Amino acid sequence: MIEKWLSQDESKTLEFKEGTQSLTNIIKTVVAFANTAGGIIIIGVQDRTKKIVGVKNALDEEERLISSISDSISPFLIPHVEIQTYRKKELIIIKIAQAAGPYYLKASGPDAVLVRSGSTNRLADAELINSLRLFARKTTFDETPFLNKKAMLDMQAIKKSFKEVKKTITNKKLENLGLLVTHMGDTYPSIGAMILFGTSREKDFPDAIIRCAKFIGTNKAYIHDHIDITAYPTSALDQAISFVEKNSFKSATIGRMRRTDIPQYPPIAIREAITNAIIHADYAIKGASIMIAMFDDRIEITNPGGLTFGMTIEDAIAGSSKVRNRVIAKIFKELDLIEHWGSGLQRIIQTCTEKDLKAPMFEEHINEFKITLYATKSSQTSRAPFQEEFITYLKKKEKISTKEAADLWDISTRNALRRLKNLADAGIIKKVGTSLKDPHSGYILAK
Repeated sequence: MIEKWLSQDESKTLEFKEGTQSLTNIIKTVVAFANTAGGIIIIGVQDRTKKIVGVKNALDEEERLISSISDSISPFLIPHVEIQTYRKKELIIIKIAQAAGPYYLKASGPDAVLVRSGSTNRLADAELINSLRLFARKTTFDETPFLNKKAMLDMQAIKKSFKEVKKTITNKKLENLGLLVTHMGDTYPSIGAMILFGTSREKDFPDAIIRCAKFIGTNKAYIHDHIDITAYPTSALDQAISFVEKNSFKSATIGRMRRTDIPQYPPIAIREAITNAIIHADYAIKGASIMIAMFDDRIEITNPGGLTFGMTIEDAIAGSSKVRNRVIAKIFKELDLIEHWGSGLQRIIQTCTEKDLKAPMFEEHINEFKITLYATKSSQTSRAPFQEEFITYLKKKEKISTKEAADLWDISTRNALRRLKNLADAGIIKKVGTSLKDPHSGYILAK
């Protein structure tokens, strides 16, 4: 396992430390990992060269670390700390699970909350701290009540939307879907309801729009077309797709009877990327909107807010789903605007691969998530790092069991099963054998 960590660069969930001299920085990283997605700190490795230097008096240092961490962090936090020998050197491994906080250094106070962004620790702003507090209460921003007794929902638009999918809406269903919530005996629209169907949504949530622009060339120097889509999100989705279609090139094949237009980008990938942005945008962030930027060679779809707490890009690509906006996601599901939870990024990858397009790129920053789709062709398939590792293993071993896959990825058997199912659904592997108890059961590469 240590060799696997050493083969990676420092990231959202991994950090190397040469020694325990900078104890405060180690504790800051513990806090940032706990608040974001968990992580591992390996002490005794130079962070730039990855040279193994080891830790002298590792047992004493381990005790000092545990004591300092428990004394310095609030709420109380004790990570898993162990000593491992590697190449005749002792290393200290600190494993931190993501948990409900927010955690902070006692010496800095509760407003000095650290989170992880890439390979660095950053101070969280007030909006992100509030999101962490909501996460601790197991609620989402869009589930909270919009405490304005004058707030109204556009019931005509709601009824029309449900009628289009042959469903009816009642007050009880409004409550079940989280559009109406009770607070201190009174009923209010939820924030999600106001973003989706509020009659004053443009005033109350002016940033809950989709900004679209088509640029000339490959940078933002010259703009060709632009529009700000202010419609209800359920309608804004189709308007955003129409903007992309209008500003995309089309090639064509000529058959015996008729011409067939071929869009520049796979329609499924465009729809999934925009839907993902709407559902996972952090609407609590002021001054930031969903952005669709089109260039000659690519399209960038960016939403405010990084991945939800506890998630990494690898998790998201594997099909894990932690919805940032439960109310908005429920309504999109109810209106058949999304199909399966957590499978959107996989469909983007699959459709781009089928069209032999350059691999889409997924990027996370502290306050945004970006999907880039490319118009250029590529002979390379688009796979996540864990998929490449898995395929390399299968090419050598030919077959793998669920337990072996879990050990390879260092995840639980349950999560391994989900990944294996997604790989099978994508046609990358196929199952052999009749049951888990069958000694010949396992997975092989699909021919």
